[in-house]
Order: sequence, then structure tokens, then C-alpha cells
Amino acid sequence: MFKTRLFNVLLILLCVSTVAMAQNAFDDMPPVPTNYGTCYAKCKIADQYETVSRQVLVKEASTKKVSSPAVYETRDETIMVKEASKKLIPVPAVYETVTEQVMIKEASTKVVDSAPRYTTTTERVLIQPAVGQWVKKKKTPNCFSANPEDCYVMCWEEIPAKYKTVSKQVLANPGSSNVVEIPAEYKTIKKRVLVSPATVREVEVPAEYTTIKKRILVSPASTNEVLIPAEYKTVNEQQLVRAGGFTQWVEILCAADTTPGVIRRVQQALKDQGYEPGPIDGVMGSQTRAALTKYQQAKGLPLGNLNKETLSSLGLGY
Repeated sequence: MFKTRLFNVLLILLCVSTVAMAQNAFDDMPPVPTNYGTCYAKCKIADQYETVSRQVLVKEASTKKVSSPAVYETRDETIMVKEASKKLIPVPAVYETVTEQVMIKEASTKVVDSAPRYTTTTERVLIQPAVGQWVKKKKTPNCFSANPEDCYVMCWEEIPAKYKTVSKQVLANPGSSNVVEIPAEYKTIKKRVLVSPATVREVEVPAEYTTIKKRILVSPASTNEVLIPAEYKTVNEQQLVRAGGFTQWVEILCAADTTPGVIRRVQQALKDQGYEPGPIDGVMGSQTRAALTKYQQAKGLPLGNLNKETLSSLGLGY
């Protein structure tokens, strides 16, 4: 806090000393405020320059004659070295091996006897028919006594019939005699059969060609005049953008109001706007002052102090 107040005191002293150096800039006075404890500032702003680049002629354009030699290229050319002809090619006979079925035993019959076949079946036999009997029951829902024995209930119920399963053998197929056919027996033999007889085939023999290389003139030798462009270099110069001088009287925060908390809020607002104020530490250091100046220049605000227009633009109120 002490450093912050010292900075504001030095800022005011700087402005006062500037008054002594340039008395004419302070011939006017700030407007009379309605409240006590209101502070105004009027500080000198240096001239602002920017670097501009321009092209400077180093060497003028000229021409020169350039000789171009003749251009040749090698091309391939196909020539015939042997004419087409015909020749006779013998075609051998063609055979194939075929298979053939040959009977080695004739068909016959025989009698086959089959024995009778039985199957086992099961059957249910009644041994006791169904009967009825009385059965004593416990307390029923329509008896309101707490003692189950108070309600005597008898029900007539059926005792189901009883059965048993018995097995017995039943003739399924009586024996019989059948005549069975015994098929004839064959074997497979192979034999060679002529498919096509020997012949003679006429074949076309194509012509033979070879490729030779020939050197052909593409463009004759010539002389051309070539333009050599001028040469330039880039020179950087300082150009005045805004003349310096003293600002108008603007209302600023007084030293007692410029607390570290206020400066921290200013630093955070600058950072949120994309300006780098350095660490958010509540100290009006060189990075914070530089960021504040860039912001004021970009927004067209009064320069050189923490004035109410800048605070309002940052959304901090005054």
C-alpha cells in the first residue's frame, strides 16, 4: 500500500514539475468540482512514431543478349527386319482313355426265411375303484372363535381309484419266406479311343521389327534479349503518428483512493480484455502501466493516468 501511494505522489509531483518546465501548458485550471477530495491530472505525452517500410531503387533495369543453342531430341523409330511368312506344323492324332462296364456274373435269385417278431406292450389295470369318505378340517374363515376346535367341520372327499401297469408280449410280425434278387456283377475296364486323326496346321509367322534411335532437330540456335529487372531494397523509417503534448484536465483517482485492491481490479480487467499487466499483485509496475497505455490508445481514452473514463471503460465504475 505504501508503494502504491508513493507512486501516486510521484505521479502528481511529476505533473507539477512538468508545470514548472512548461508553464504555458498550465495557463488554464481544472473545472471546479462539487465535492472535496476530487483530483485532476494533466500530463505530457511524448510524440508517437511508427516504423514504415518503403522500397528504394538500388540498380536500374537493364537488358542482355542470351544465346540459346540448338535443341535436339532422340526419338525411337520402328523398322521391319523380316517379312511375315507361313509355316506348316504337324498336329499329332489325339486319343483318349474311356471306361466301359463288362458283366462278369449274371443276375440270380434266392429264398430268404424271416422269423416271427414280437413286441412288448403295457396296460393299466384297475385294482380298486374310487370311493368317498368324510375328512375332519381345522378352523374355517367363517368360524369367529379363537379356538380352532370350536368349529367342527367335516368334508366328504373322493379317494381316487388305484391302478397297476402290466406288460405282455404281442405278435408284431409273423415269420415269412421272401425271394431276394441278386444283381449281376460288373467290372470297369479302360480302353484307348481315337478322338481326332493326325493333321497338318498352317501357322502365320508375323513380321519382325526392331527399334532404332534417330536424332531430330527440335529448335534451331537463336539469340534473345533478356530483361534484367531493377533491384530494390527495403528501408525502414520512423513516421510521426501522433504529436505529443499536454493532455486536457481529466478527473483521476486521488492517491488515497488508489489502493492495492483497486489496482488489482484494474490488472484483472486489463487481463480479461487481452492486455498483459503482469502479476495481479496490486502494484502499479511497469508492465501494468504499459498495458494500461496500450488499452487507452486502442480505446481513444485520455492517456498517462488512471482516470475515470478509463475505469468506466474497464467496467470498474468510479
